[in-house]
Amino acid sequence: MCMYHSATFDEPLLVDLACSSEKVFKKMEKLPPSLQRKQPLKLPDLDETQLVRHFLHLSQMNFGIDSGMYPLGSCTMKYNPKLSETISGWEQFQCVHPYQEGSTIQGSLEVMYEVERWLATLTGMEQFTLQPAAGAQGEFTGLLLAKAYHEAHGDFQRKEVILPDTAHGTNPASATMAGFKLVEISSTAEGTVNIDELEKAVSENTAVFMLTNPNTLGIFESDIQQIARVVHKAGGLLYYDGANMNAIMGKTRPGDMGFDMVHVNLHKTFSTPHGGGGPGSGPVGVKQRLESFLPVPRVEEHNGEYFLSYDYEQSIGKIKSFYGNFPVILKAYVYMLLMGGDGLTRASEVAVLNANYLKHRLTQNKAYELPFRTLRKHEFVVSSQPLKAQKDIKALDIAKRLLDYGVHPPTVYFPLIVKEALMIEPTETESKASLDTYVQILHKIAEEDPDIVKAAPTTTPVHRVDEAKAAKEPILTWDMRK
Repeated sequence: MCMYHSATFDEPLLVDLACSSEKVFKKMEKLPPSLQRKQPLKLPDLDETQLVRHFLHLSQMNFGIDSGMYPLGSCTMKYNPKLSETISGWEQFQCVHPYQEGSTIQGSLEVMYEVERWLATLTGMEQFTLQPAAGAQGEFTGLLLAKAYHEAHGDFQRKEVILPDTAHGTNPASATMAGFKLVEISSTAEGTVNIDELEKAVSENTAVFMLTNPNTLGIFESDIQQIARVVHKAGGLLYYDGANMNAIMGKTRPGDMGFDMVHVNLHKTFSTPHGGGGPGSGPVGVKQRLESFLPVPRVEEHNGEYFLSYDYEQSIGKIKSFYGNFPVILKAYVYMLLMGGDGLTRASEVAVLNANYLKHRLTQNKAYELPFRTLRKHEFVVSSQPLKAQKDIKALDIAKRLLDYGVHPPTVYFPLIVKEALMIEPTETESKASLDTYVQILHKIAEEDPDIVKAAPTTTPVHRVDEAKAAKEPILTWDMRK
């Protein structure tokens, strides 16, 4: 049992499910009058059966990876091992306080230290920070590191961040928040970085080129080392958006490609829960020349003892309270222990196999076109433009209709360079039967009456909504009757 100490009271407040109502009320009497209710709480009069059925029904209205395939392109919604969840709930981890002395939390510090070392090995980086709470915050951290690095070398004019037109949506937002000017370059006819355009874009003002590989189309940037040479020759840094790393574990590493910085999504690649705004974790790794700028504190080890160090004068400081989202880091640690190096490599192999199998099956129906290069990695993007032209069925209509079949839709309308885009990432945790079912449903939708598809969803608790009106006139109350 955890014991929580209140700053207001002299004795510990024990939260125990076994407490009687009388004990609970006695403890409530110790609350300051300003925090005590003046009127009884208005709660419905329900028995236990009704209450259980109510919350069970609410849970069944949600869709998660435990419910079925969740093929959100670029989001890597893979199955989360329940062992990781169980271990993260152990008292030894749950009851640690962030202000405890380092000697009393050696286990937790060791977990963080080892995760940093393993991520460095997997990515080809030298040093890591676990502080960022999400991929977007990882991007922001990386860009602040780049700014600090350039300013330390007197390059105050480096205010530009170059992005390909296939960049993740958070990339331009992160660059803008960090105070950079955006420079976008177009892709080639094969959906890869246009090196001619890149050479024109780089200059003495270039701070960073942000890129993911494979890119958001699922295409591997085979000219990546030439890209790195162009950026480095101009004095810029190459940043790796790790959202798509589930395709390359054990096969290649960003550091070997020429990247200087990388963020890794523990809540994607390393199988920890995410979605709905959290939880997340976006550790950032760097080559040695950028280490001195990493956020503090850093987890360090000396003679078998782990400790937190603040001894970094050039550090950009803290970018999140304490040391990162520890439960997510712990779950990723367990996942990596379970999988091992060979298992992580196998995960990427199966993820690529699943994506290419699903792509092949889906595009056998001419309602779905495959733009750009044929071979894809962990994800692929198809265009439903033929359906729009023939039946006026849009990508959004297809996504809504999938809900009627009890499966989750893919990402739609991204990347922007593909019209009526459906961005699909099945991951390695789906069976062939699951993939076959999904593609059969998509083929069936292509043959359905347009009016049925456009009216979807009709079997869900909430039917088709006016999305423009919902954005302009949101209902900001828990009570939908108001």
